[in-house]
Amino acid sequence: MSAPGDFVTMQEITRRRVLVIDDEEANILLLESLLEREGYEDVHYLVDPARAMETFIETAPHIVLLDLMMPDIDGYQLLDAFRRQTRPDEFRPILVLTADTTVQARRRALSLGAKDLVVKPFDVIEVGLRIANLLETQILYERLRRTPA
Repeated sequence: MSAPGDFVTMQEITRRRVLVIDDEEANILLLESLLEREGYEDVHYLVDPARAMETFIETAPHIVLLDLMMPDIDGYQLLDAFRRQTRPDEFRPILVLTADTTVQARRRALSLGAKDLVVKPFDVIEVGLRIANLLETQILYERLRRTPA
């Protein structure tokens, strides 16, 4: 068992479950290429936001990569729904990937529970680093929670 101060390995990070939700097939393909190259083993892709809640509950992802601007159900609605499905003592990061560059969009996404936000078109190396950083934080958070007081 790892102690809270132990280093988090890249293998621990890439074993985490990732859920990608974006209605644009090109964005899915780009993220798929990135996540495969980085070695992520358990990734689920979704282009239909109407299935997002069901998939979120079924897969119990460690991190969600979420587009904001989608038809019918947008990313804001999903952020709110995911927040209601997540326990208050749980750290399940959501990284928003959006083409909306307005301050209002960033503020709204962050206020609804997004832990980070990247504007499209994005730098794939930066997105890869942000994903790894959020998952490392999650792993360390879980270690601290398991440590007796």
